[in-house]
Amino acid sequence: MAQVEATTERVVAAQPDDVFDALADYSGTRAKLLTEHFSEYEVREGGDGEGSLVHWKLQATSKRIRDCLLEVTEPTDGELVEKDRNSSMVTTWRVTPAGEGKSRVVVTTVWKGAGGIGGFFEKTFAPKGLGRIYDAVLAKLATEVEK
Repeated sequence: MAQVEATTERVVAAQPDDVFDALADYSGTRAKLLTEHFSEYEVREGGDGEGSLVHWKLQATSKRIRDCLLEVTEPTDGELVEKDRNSSMVTTWRVTPAGEGKSRVVVTTVWKGAGGIGGFFEKTFAPKGLGRIYDAVLAKLATEVEK
């Protein structure tokens, strides 16, 4: 099984602390950022960054739906890590300064992919599909924090 990785980034016109706070606000802002690919969103514990437990279903394709139960940690300043209890998937959000009044947001998701020919197709196509989903989430984030 090979590791599969998808990375997307965007520069937004808002202070890093404001951007990070919006991403870490699972009980408020985060639900507004999700696209139609996410369903059954629910905060089960916490709701603000570290210590939160969040559930959603992610439908990356018409046939592929992941039931995610995510434990949230903040290992370093400006970093939010979501580890799925139901799979090997880990998503890391990093927010860093990108000039005066701007922030760079990088979201990276990694997981252990399937083996064989299925794994080849997963490693080839899944990062592009997930990248498109997170691109849309980052666009909604920009709209939210650039108000």
